[in-house]
Amino acid sequence: MTQKSKLRASFADAVADIQDGATIAFGGFAMPGTPFNLIKALMEQGAKRLTLVANTTGGAQQPRMPDIGMLVENGQVAKVICAFTAATRPTDVLPFTKYYESGEVDAELVPQGTLAERMRAAGAGIPAFYTPTAVGTELANGRETRVINGREYLLEYALPLDYAFIRAKTADVLGNLRFHRSQRNFNPVMATAARCTIAEIDDPILPAGAIDPDDVHTPGIYVHRLVQVPPAPEGIWPAKRQARGR
Repeated sequence: MTQKSKLRASFADAVADIQDGATIAFGGFAMPGTPFNLIKALMEQGAKRLTLVANTTGGAQQPRMPDIGMLVENGQVAKVICAFTAATRPTDVLPFTKYYESGEVDAELVPQGTLAERMRAAGAGIPAFYTPTAVGTELANGRETRVINGREYLLEYALPLDYAFIRAKTADVLGNLRFHRSQRNFNPVMATAARCTIAEIDDPILPAGAIDPDDVHTPGIYVHRLVQVPPAPEGIWPAKRQARGR
């Protein structure tokens, strides 16, 4: 049996079948590991009523790169699930804020570690777990808690995804990925939690077996589509710029 290729000719092709109402996670922590080209392609594709999962909604970074705040501004988003739904500095204003305050988009604030663990749990087949994080805060109001060994814990549910958009430095044609330093943030756990993981790749995609198994960060079984980042100006934040950054 011939294995179906995971390579896609363009970012537009990679996101063409994403449906309205999908839940999509976006890797990245600040700039490293953020799938800028896939975000741009989704804006152009136009799917609506999306639920977006990410560390932050973005928009404070200048010059501004494609971020999920642009998807909000484009009228494509129903809800965001983020660790930071507001700016981390009072001088920054996130574009998302006005849409949330006007009631146009819903938001769910999830502590950063809990957000990662909810996706990791989904990938591991764990439906829920208890954590001490957020106990005694507004985030725990009205939710189930349990005392275990004298300490109170909050029940959190796994967060399965329809799609994960991630970015890696190196890949082979089987979808095995290697991240460059701090690219290895939310990307690996998002890949395991998603029904379909789409990865944009900085370096030329390698033949099968070219990556030492000990150097694989995310196995290809979790990656379904690969797109090569083209050189500038077609590719956003191409590989050379990323390598110099972090």
